[in-house]
Amino acid sequence: MQNIETVKQYFHSLATGNFEALGALLADDITWHQPGSGSLSGTHQGKAAVFTLFGKFMALSEGSFKIDAVESIMANGALVAVTLKFSATKKSGARISMNGVDLMKVENGKIKEVHLFSADQAGEDAFWG
Repeated sequence: MQNIETVKQYFHSLATGNFEALGALLADDITWHQPGSGSLSGTHQGKAAVFTLFGKFMALSEGSFKIDAVESIMANGALVAVTLKFSATKKSGARISMNGVDLMKVENGKIKEVHLFSADQAGEDAFWG
């Protein structure tokens, strides 16, 4: 259950903008797998790279990217799967709103690895450019 609590704290810190708490939940050597072929896609290694990625999400979405709902959090040992909904809208009218799954590996109370899945990867790639 501790791994689920770590992930719950992650989403709470993200939602409230508590980046100090968020950083404390990420392993220094975290590996983040951003899917697709858009400008944000690829593997991001280390806490600094992940925070840079988060900044790009906000910059490219003109500050509108958000997790709308965390629906289910399920654990299988060190792996925690989360079903969620996320969205973003640009001033140009471009919009994404879709379901996703975040799969996180938690070790010693820290998020060590993240794999993201999007319901419409082509649409997400188009939105991020």
